[in-house]
Amino acid sequence: MFTVHAIDPAILESVRGKGIDVSGNPVVEQDASGGEPLRCCLRDAVAGERLMLFGFEPVLPASPYREIGAVFAHTRRCDGPAGTGYPEGWRGRSQVLRAYDARGWIHPATRVHDGEDPEGVIADVLSDAAVVRVDSRNVAYGCFMFTVTRSVL
Repeated sequence: MFTVHAIDPAILESVRGKGIDVSGNPVVEQDASGGEPLRCCLRDAVAGERLMLFGFEPVLPASPYREIGAVFAHTRRCDGPAGTGYPEGWRGRSQVLRAYDARGWIHPATRVHDGEDPEGVIADVLSDAAVVRVDSRNVAYGCFMFTVTRSVL
């Protein structure tokens, strides 16, 4: 069992409030053309929605594998993801499932999947006890999509 996590709402509120990203760059606001992957609610944007584009650094321990990448989110607080499972609208989308160990280092369990049976592939990656989290990333651009952790029973 696992849980899918969008970007922490507190981080999003900080970016919205300050108008700058983790690197000190100004947030870019724009109207969606449609299809932009939103990291606040884990769905694709609908044309005309107001979005912000900003640099995001997933929260990892200090390690050589920390990186910053561009992400989209709503400019105003939204309801967040519809649940804690794999985002329904993103099924069939190829993704890199980047596994990390407790040090924040990329783990060899990392793999690319074709978007079919994401739960099975994620369960397989998490079956290695050394993997503490998995970040789903866009294949073409390498952008962070969401984090997956084991569910606490």
